[in-house]
Amino acid sequence: MNTRGFSLVREERLSEVSGTVKLWRHDATGAELLSIVNNDENKCFGATFRTPPKDSTGVAHILEHSVLCGSEKYPVKEPFVELLKGSLQTFLNAFTFPDKTCYPVASANLQDFYNLVDVYLDAVFFPRIDENCFQQEGWHIEADSPAGPLRYKGVVFNEMKGVYSSPDSVLAEHSQQSLFPDMTYGLDSGGNPEVIPQLTYKAFKSFHESHYHPSNTRFFFWGDDPEEQRFALLEPYLSRFTARETDSAVPLQPRLDVPRQLEFPYASGEDGDKGHVTLNWLTCETADTGELLVLEMLEHILLGLPGSPLRKALIESGLGEDLTGGGLETDLRQTFFSVGLRSITPGTAEDVEMLIMETLAELAENGIPAAAVEAAVNSVEFDLRENNSGRFPRGLAAMIRSLATWLYDGDPIAPLAWEKPLAALKARLASGEKVFEGAIKRWFLDNEHRSTVILTPDSGLAAEREAAEAAKLQRIYDALSDEDHKEIVACTEALRASQQAPDSPEALAAIPSLTLADLPRENVILPKEEGKAGDLAILAHDIDTSGILYAEILFPLDAVPSELLPLVPLMGRSLTEMGTSKRDFVELGTLLASKTGGMDAAPLVATMRGTRMPVAKLCLGGKATADKADDLFSLMAEVLTDTNFDNPQRFTQMVLEERARLEQSLIPAGHGTVIARLRAAYSLAGQISEAIGGITYLEAIRALSERVVSDWDSVRADLEILRGLILNRQDAILNLTADAGTLAAVQPYAAALGRALPTAFSVPLEREPLRAAANEALIVPAQVNYVGKGCNIYDLGYTWHGSAHVITRHLRMGWLWDQVRVQGGAYGAFCALDRMSGSLALVSYRDPNVEKTLATYDATADYLRKLDLSDRDLTLAIVGAIGDLDTYLLPDARGAASLSRHLTDDRDDLRQQMREEILGTTRRHFTEFADVMAEAAKAGTVCVLGGSAAENAATEHGWTKKKVL
Repeated sequence: MNTRGFSLVREERLSEVSGTVKLWRHDATGAELLSIVNNDENKCFGATFRTPPKDSTGVAHILEHSVLCGSEKYPVKEPFVELLKGSLQTFLNAFTFPDKTCYPVASANLQDFYNLVDVYLDAVFFPRIDENCFQQEGWHIEADSPAGPLRYKGVVFNEMKGVYSSPDSVLAEHSQQSLFPDMTYGLDSGGNPEVIPQLTYKAFKSFHESHYHPSNTRFFFWGDDPEEQRFALLEPYLSRFTARETDSAVPLQPRLDVPRQLEFPYASGEDGDKGHVTLNWLTCETADTGELLVLEMLEHILLGLPGSPLRKALIESGLGEDLTGGGLETDLRQTFFSVGLRSITPGTAEDVEMLIMETLAELAENGIPAAAVEAAVNSVEFDLRENNSGRFPRGLAAMIRSLATWLYDGDPIAPLAWEKPLAALKARLASGEKVFEGAIKRWFLDNEHRSTVILTPDSGLAAEREAAEAAKLQRIYDALSDEDHKEIVACTEALRASQQAPDSPEALAAIPSLTLADLPRENVILPKEEGKAGDLAILAHDIDTSGILYAEILFPLDAVPSELLPLVPLMGRSLTEMGTSKRDFVELGTLLASKTGGMDAAPLVATMRGTRMPVAKLCLGGKATADKADDLFSLMAEVLTDTNFDNPQRFTQMVLEERARLEQSLIPAGHGTVIARLRAAYSLAGQISEAIGGITYLEAIRALSERVVSDWDSVRADLEILRGLILNRQDAILNLTADAGTLAAVQPYAAALGRALPTAFSVPLEREPLRAAANEALIVPAQVNYVGKGCNIYDLGYTWHGSAHVITRHLRMGWLWDQVRVQGGAYGAFCALDRMSGSLALVSYRDPNVEKTLATYDATADYLRKLDLSDRDLTLAIVGAIGDLDTYLLPDARGAASLSRHLTDDRDDLRQQMREEILGTTRRHFTEFADVMAEAAKAGTVCVLGGSAAENAATEHGWTKKKVL
């Protein structure tokens, strides 16, 4: 069978993807196409190139950024951004892996999908990638004056500085590289900041020419779009090429017969006295799908639950505070397994290694409990059948899975066809075979291809890196002539002029986009029915969930005093991680994994529409197949009414885990910390959120880590107080998402859960007034900054109008993108507006600047006043805002979104009014919003998380300084 130059290689009907899978090969070029046709309206496309680097200059990563900066058919500076501005896309991005670069797009709108595919195809095959693009996205040296100083700039350069400032990222990189010393996985495909400046423009261009060719491409389509049109989209591009050999093969790493131990420093705070360690093994090839399934289940057995034997042994050892290591890594040609401990005392790495090996040896010798095996099988099978890819489109998840074999010239369908390997594995287990004990011996105990990687703290490393970079730039400066100095300034000015120059209207018009007429005028109404099961309030959502029940029960936090709020997240974790009077936490976790798809508890905080009052709940959520709904509800009742808080050792472990996770997340997720800090100054909900998830929470957890040791009785008493204040029937809501038949069938279980809850009457407390807003710098040992400025636009006199969505989106994708990212060199920027509370935060991500970024924020009003918004730009901003409003949601997320709207009184009629206001946005709204931003510039609060640049700015401006690491 041949269609438009493609020959059918293989066709298979797969229930696992609810459709037909066809593998095609392009006759003229050898390009391959995996085409999956099913009824998923969220259509997905991807073009993937095999791109193993030969050094750590980040060439593949820089190219991933750069090809999206203009192309032959779309000669604008950034088609990618133009698409982000005005598309209904449900996914639009690109990824660099150690051996491949992926360009996926997704949309539920067919014409929008076709537009995205065409722009991406032109971008990857015929990109502009001129020298300005290379300098902007990769690296360059700049200077404002012939007298200097010189500076390194570049988006990827600063992105990787941020990566190398995170101990977790450094440890993960070294762990992978330690196992692959002889091939491409031993390099950093993202780019080492110390090596990136070695990349030349010539080598950059050459990499594209050699790797971005159809003969080295794997195309992927998924969804309900017509298959014939898929070939029509590809044909104009592939017809311009002929087949050729590409030097992109990914070899196998030869097996090592001697374990390795490597030690590296990481940039710690002044008080940093903790190390990190991983033990790593090279395991099977991804082509061995049967063995890979064994390893996935073995990972769950060893680490998947709080009571899993290897996790439990490591945590209870007291050698560290939390697990580290990525577990089983399956995205490369050869899989590997990595596990270890964070926050160890230097010099104890060998003790951790010995404990891991002894625990594995004991499991292999004495056997794995049958209940643990059942839990692992059920959990992995549940995940496969649920196919919940979260914010990722399901098609993208399928593409990544298929590439695990396809990229290396293997069978792309095998990773998707998991039913047969699962059945075969179940049969082996049923026969009595010690499958997992054998795997432990084979891959861990008898496998000498392993490494121990140790990170040791170095409080002077961040400063040393800055000094070394400054010294290197000074040497470069000193070696140049006066004419060279002038040339650098001229090049700097030329690049800035290029960045600032607007695209021509003709070039912009070439970018395909939707019109307002293409947009639906009505909001999609999420199903919701209010009712009761006994005395328990029910919110039910009749949605096809493929036989799965999603259930959340929510309890108000209104009676919890402020001093106990930081204990709420740990109290929530305790429900499923501390055990009950009937079973300890190991047995409870195993039972939960055997009978359900998971259960956990966490706070939920939002703002009530129109009142600016907080809505704060503790939410215990779980999921199960419909036939196990009774198990789900009985287990929910057990943990809600019978949790055993009297286990100081276990609770102390949880506190230390929480502290370690918070500390390790500060640098990689610094923008989230800054946004939370700003919102805490401008809304009560923000204040609560920060108290249970921000810097205030971290400080409380640090204090709690001492109190659990010195005064456990008071901690336990506080937990009991919280139980009494929160876990009762008063104002509790049960949220259920499933099909109508399942919803009807579980009513008796819901009523029984309500009856099991105690009746109590807690008096809501009045929250403390907002703390006075103050400019501050949060100091961490990082080479980049996260720069924020926030305000409350309602306090500044603004009355909500749907146009604010359009305006803030335009600011993020236009003004801030151009000034903070393109010209400033930051990796990203955000304009986050919470319409319920009025909190507005402008925040940058992995930013080399502080002052320049703040100046950009303060110039926003002037930008809006002078903005000559074309009809096209206005339309794009409206289309993008509607895309945000209509974001694609999987079934469980639809139920959760409906719940959120219910809790905040976000009524359907008001959402429809907001849609109409978005669709009716005019230039006048932009001009009027300038007045708000002018007030924000004067009254807003600054928060910067970063290293020396943040500290210097704080000293100069008199901001509060707080060392948080």
